[in-house]
Amino acid sequence: MLSYTEENYIKTIYKLSQNGTKEVNTNAIAETLQTKAASVSDMLRKLSSKNIISYVKYRGVSLSPEGKQMALQIIRKHRLWEVFLVEKLRFNWDEVHEVAEELEHISSPLLVQRLDEFLGYPQTDPHGDPIPSADGIMPNPEKVLAADLAVNASGVVSGVNDTQPLFLQHLDKIGLRLGMKITVLEQIAYDKSLEIKLENNKTLIISHEVARNLLVSV
Repeated sequence: MLSYTEENYIKTIYKLSQNGTKEVNTNAIAETLQTKAASVSDMLRKLSSKNIISYVKYRGVSLSPEGKQMALQIIRKHRLWEVFLVEKLRFNWDEVHEVAEELEHISSPLLVQRLDEFLGYPQTDPHGDPIPSADGIMPNPEKVLAADLAVNASGVVSGVNDTQPLFLQHLDKIGLRLGMKITVLEQIAYDKSLEIKLENNKTLIISHEVARNLLVSV
C-alpha cells in the first residue's frame, strides 16, 4: 500500500516524463507539487527503496516498470472518476479535477472494474485524455494543435492541453466543445489568432493562446 503522497509523486513523475525526458529533474517535481526540493529528495529516496523509481542524486529520476504500471493505474482511476462525475452526477468538466484527485486514491481493483463496466468502458475522459486500459496500456491517438492547422483545414475538437477551470469555462462561454468540427478560415497575422467556422456555420475568432491549447483530430 502506498500513501496518497507517494501516489501523487509517482503520477507526477510519469506525467513529467511524457515530454521525452528520460530522467525527470527534482526541481521540476518540486515545482509541480509546490513543495521544497529537500522534501522531494527525501521522498525519492523512499520510493527508490521500494523499487518504484530509479533515483541518482543530481541526475534525476525515472520510474521502474512497476512504478510506471502504478502511475498508469492511478491515472486510469482518475479519468474514470472524471467520466462518472460528468456523465452520472452532472458535474461540469471544469469542476471534476480536484474531486477526482481524491477519488483516484481508492485502492479497490474490483470497484474500478465495476466503475469501468458501469460507464460502458469509456476510452477518453471529459477533457479528451485517453484512459489507460486495465492492463496498463495507454492509448496514443494522433492529435494536433488547432494552432497548427493550415487555412481551410478542418479537424474535430478532441482534447485540451489546459485543464484549468478558467480555460474550460472560456471554451464553454464561446461554445467550443469536444466532438465539434472546426475549419480554419484565416490566421490573423498580427497576433496569430484564428478565425474558425463551426459545424453550424457560426464563425469565431480564437486567440493564439486558445488555439495552442486546443487539440483536434484530423
